[in-house]
Amino acid sequence: MEETVDILLATYNGEKYVIEQIESILHQTYKNIRLLISDDCSTDNTRQILEQYQKKDNRIKLFFQRKNLGYIGNFAFLLNQVENKYYMLSDQDDVWLPEKVEKSIQCLRQHNADLVFGDLQVVDKNLNMIYPSFGDFMKLNRKIKRCINSYKVNYLYNCVTGCTIFAKSSTITNVLPLPHSSKYVVHDHWIGLMISLNGKLAYMPEKYILYRQHGNNQIGTNKISNGFTKLDQVRELFLNVKLGVFGTYVENNHRFPRALQELNKKALDYYKDISKKRFVNFKGLGVFHELYKNETFMYYILNFIIMNLPLIGRPLFRIRYFIKHIGKSK
Repeated sequence: MEETVDILLATYNGEKYVIEQIESILHQTYKNIRLLISDDCSTDNTRQILEQYQKKDNRIKLFFQRKNLGYIGNFAFLLNQVENKYYMLSDQDDVWLPEKVEKSIQCLRQHNADLVFGDLQVVDKNLNMIYPSFGDFMKLNRKIKRCINSYKVNYLYNCVTGCTIFAKSSTITNVLPLPHSSKYVVHDHWIGLMISLNGKLAYMPEKYILYRQHGNNQIGTNKISNGFTKLDQVRELFLNVKLGVFGTYVENNHRFPRALQELNKKALDYYKDISKKRFVNFKGLGVFHELYKNETFMYYILNFIIMNLPLIGRPLFRIRYFIKHIGKSK
């Protein structure tokens, strides 16, 4: 008999798109699923929609939160409700292609993995294609291919998109509790990292999700730094992200192997130190190299200049911005 898969769907004011998502899940080619939906105090018609679907399909189990948990807290709640061998995460506004569950379980078994994640097709609110590959657009695929067999795939930044996750429920003990002290370490980042430290990840380059971008996404394809006009704005954002990431790691250092505990501390000290320097930095360059050595050459150089040589980076950034701006005006 097929194993039952628990699908965890977190909802909040999702009346506009949640019907399409639920329909796409219920009509998967792999039928033995249990759809667990936790609504985080929606104020629109989401609750009524969910209750109607529960009446139609006994594979649906609903939870209605009494106080708002936020999306990380909502997923943490759902992870605690998993009862079967496998679980998947789902957003409320996407559309799953019919074979997503079937292909995910096949990939996990083929690679003897503990967690499978994949690429997505990025679409607009009407499901028209924007980007054929999220991984290519976000420049994640090269990193994933190089580092899929190491924790490094999800250590410096997140490469695991939550709505693509298919994992063994035995991994949940390594994942919970989910940290929530920084907005820069969200549930999928943490899940991917913790499982990579304690098990094996596998990647599906095929796209089995239409990843809808509609302007109100909690997380999406928006690259904030693209709108900046000064290098110092980019640098401040990069530093805030890394301080949030490594601050979270250090707060949870007991969950890392000893060698990484030391690197976590050194990295946090490095980012704290350079955040006080406006022109050049020559301290902790070995730490920088250890963190970025698995990145592409251009990514390494770009981040080295931004972090350690902002004095040189500022005029280069102005030239780049001017050329880019002139190109758009033609």
